[in-house]
Amino acid sequence: MTELNTAEHVQALGQQAKKASVLMAKASAAVKNKALRHLAALLRENTQALQEDNARDLARARAAGLAEPMVDRLKLTPQVLETCAQGCEQLAAMPDVIGEIVGMKQVPSGIRVGQMRVPIGVFGMIFESRPNVTIEAASLSIKSGNACILRGGSEAIDSNKALVQLVQQALADSGLPTDAVQLVQTTDRAAVGQLITMPEYVDVIIPRGGKGLIERISAEAKVPVIKHLDGNCHTYVDDPCDIEMAVKVADNAKTQKYSPCNASESLLVARGVAGEFLPKIGAIYAAKGVEMRCCPKSKTILSQLKGADLKDATEQDWFEEYLAPVISIKVVEGLDEAIAHINHYGSHHTEAILTRDHMHAQRFLREVDSSSVMVNTSTRFADGFEYGLGAEIGISTDKFHARGPVGIEGLTSLKYVVLGDGEVRT
Repeated sequence: MTELNTAEHVQALGQQAKKASVLMAKASAAVKNKALRHLAALLRENTQALQEDNARDLARARAAGLAEPMVDRLKLTPQVLETCAQGCEQLAAMPDVIGEIVGMKQVPSGIRVGQMRVPIGVFGMIFESRPNVTIEAASLSIKSGNACILRGGSEAIDSNKALVQLVQQALADSGLPTDAVQLVQTTDRAAVGQLITMPEYVDVIIPRGGKGLIERISAEAKVPVIKHLDGNCHTYVDDPCDIEMAVKVADNAKTQKYSPCNASESLLVARGVAGEFLPKIGAIYAAKGVEMRCCPKSKTILSQLKGADLKDATEQDWFEEYLAPVISIKVVEGLDEAIAHINHYGSHHTEAILTRDHMHAQRFLREVDSSSVMVNTSTRFADGFEYGLGAEIGISTDKFHARGPVGIEGLTSLKYVVLGDGEVRT
């Protein structure tokens, strides 16, 4: 597409989405749920064909020299597609929140005032790499009664086109407008600039990708943005803790998968348990090829390990989101230093404390300023599907409107409704 054609294409998507959003807002829960269950069936029926489309994207990505963690994010394995299908079914089984009225109360004038949950309207989703995000965004859009315009990364264009075709088939077969979920069909980067500057059609933009993408969109958008810049997540091993549990959880938080934004990038260890804990987790990381960037105290303890890849941590390491088999490790005096470190260096995404002290756990939950804060479990659970939201549109580290994994309610807003019986204001 030429730049002119790109502008016309995105303009048309906006106009079509706006019209579709009116119909989606009126759609019954039964019809929306039917579309979601049908989409789940279509994903399972077309797994082989989707993998063939995905293979073209993977081949192009490898030929272009894309880093292996990024290639990993591109894969539409049968397991990934089954998770997408289950997410659709989980959403279909959930209550419909649209039209729900909350907080209704009578005020002295006699009128009753409450709030009704309604769809946002049209959201634009700009994302990189992971084509499964197409299904997460589409399914949440359907359930929440919105319309959406999706702009995936150029590296996943074939996969995304195939997935959106299935979404539109599910919509059409269920009597819903196919324009309720649309894909920007061009890889021209000018399309992003157009999409984020159309407040007449788009009500909110949700970027999901690298820090550079999100900073650019936040700076240039003329519509509200729900964002998170990066995922520098921490696991803090407290004194006292269950050492064996801490080893199991710290291993999972880092190595279960390296590329997601909820993998732990920093490991903080209380001085009182460092001597016992660090050699055990260090041996596991060394066996799995994880590079450890250490403070002086942790390096001294870990240096006894054979074959461990140890490096001196720099100041920048405490800020870093690696998305790779690399972790920063620091010994801290205790809870106060751990909380201060996380709030200073973290990205306000997800943090976990591993502890046997109830008061320490409560302080960590209250004082750590992040969108998800956990006790005695892996940061890898910070995910809409794992939280029971059915799916997520992304994870917001903003403090307004939506925070943490953004599910159905994050794609709605509240409007005031007032019920009267002839009252007039005096």
